Amino acid sequence: MRIGLLTEGGYPFATGESRLWCDRLVRGLAPHEFDVYALGRSARQEETGWVALPPQVRRVRTASLWAPEDDGHTYGRRERRRFAEHFGALATGICAEDGTTAADRFADGLHGLAELAAERGGLYAALRSERAVRTLESACHAPGARRSVAHATVPDYLDTVDQLERALRPLSLDWYGEDGLGAVDLCHAASGGTAALPGLLAKRFFGTPLLVTEYGVQLRAHYLATGGTPRSAPVRALLAGFHGRLAGEVYRQASLVTPGNTHARRWQERCGADRAKLRTVYPGMESDRFTEVGEDEESGDPATLVWVGRVEPAKDLIALLHAFAEVRKAQPDVRLRIIAAPVREPGADAYIAHCKALAAQLFPDEAPGAHAVGENPVSFEEIGGPEAPTLAEAYTAGAVVVLSSVVEGFPISLVESMFCARATVSTDVGAVVEVIGGTGLVVPPRNPRALADACLALLRDPERRYRLGAAARARALELFTVEQNLAAFRGIYLELLSHSPVRRRAAEGVPFAHPAEAYVPGAWADQPVSATSGPGDADA
Repeated sequence: MRIGLLTEGGYPFATGESRLWCDRLVRGLAPHEFDVYALGRSARQEETGWVALPPQVRRVRTASLWAPEDDGHTYGRRERRRFAEHFGALATGICAEDGTTAADRFADGLHGLAELAAERGGLYAALRSERAVRTLESACHAPGARRSVAHATVPDYLDTVDQLERALRPLSLDWYGEDGLGAVDLCHAASGGTAALPGLLAKRFFGTPLLVTEYGVQLRAHYLATGGTPRSAPVRALLAGFHGRLAGEVYRQASLVTPGNTHARRWQERCGADRAKLRTVYPGMESDRFTEVGEDEESGDPATLVWVGRVEPAKDLIALLHAFAEVRKAQPDVRLRIIAAPVREPGADAYIAHCKALAAQLFPDEAPGAHAVGENPVSFEEIGGPEAPTLAEAYTAGAVVVLSSVVEGFPISLVESMFCARATVSTDVGAVVEVIGGTGLVVPPRNPRALADACLALLRDPERRYRLGAAARARALELFTVEQNLAAFRGIYLELLSHSPVRRRAAEGVPFAHPAEAYVPGAWADQPVSATSGPGDADA
């Protein structure tokens, strides 16, 4: 089977989202062939290069979303009228209140622009023209438009059309010929939103089935990313309307949508996804590196709490430090080790400096005697350091692993600690409850007192810690391994293809020239099958 893998800001680039998952998917489904169509988000990402690609990746085509790319196409009078009609429908769908009519108008405009670009060339100049600005202005003031966009100004329109041109750039790409996405059997988008746009067009032009996998919902990520931007309220409302409508159209056209957890699934349902098309497939994670430590439940300091992850405000280390202050009051010999991943988010240095200052304030260095050097009960370390050279050793450095986040999608660090058979205390955010499944303690976020009580309960009860750790490891091995993830998608690929017409074979004029078994991975599938063979010929 030939798969068109659609990505944005990730694979095959060496940095970005879903990079590791895509690489495991491609390598694990080796009998299939993959064509990768990747959208780059930044110059820095593209400069990092690609990861090493396995031989089953037949080709890679990339395009940039981060910089203006004038395709040199200009439209005549007739094409300009067509553009105004289609862009007007798209803008009306963006600005209008939620409803079936608005969603249909958006879809008509989107597909109309795609057909125009396919027939007459790219949309770059048209989307950045005065006509586009005036069309968007008219949509903002049309009857039925949302009040949040009614006060947009000319700078708001200019900013919005600039962002729309970047988001709609996949419509103008030369990926849709018979030697491109027209040649694949299935499009698999590694996320929703802009990454799935080429899949929408492949379905419209060629009838290619579309599979959408979201381990972090693109619409939710957009809301979080724009919440702190300096853009005006009307621009934020317009972009939110666009991404919301695009998400709804992607879910409507997809043959199947595979959220990575129930938390993501709820977002998709709110955006209009049909429940019958949703199938949860947990992300696969490598468990081999945790095997040895996971089988040793006695490892780790019984008087140490461990936090492992990326340092950023969403992890709420401030609440963790205040919770640890309560723990120390009840059990003075307890230590807290904060072990950070080497790769840090923008602004992480300032945030960790603030956390260190708070730790120094809450826990002055304590010395056992007048001539000894004081030591703080809270340590800040990095994975790869002398005390935690590997990720597995970081998780097993203490008796209890703590997750104190206020925002989480799929909690990877929690699953890794489960592989290590650690008892955990987590905040009830994102998919935490779904992942932990009763094998750890869960408390409300931003509640240091509850976090402290749960940590003390496990520190004082080693038998309970061992039971929970063993149960957590068993659950992780059952649900969150690479093997279960690959098995799920192996079956989904064959299922979707079995319900789709064999377009390229039918065009050859020989219906059923290739049996269904020809799509099943394996060397035997390449053997010719006689049209006159009967049931008994296999034993001849």
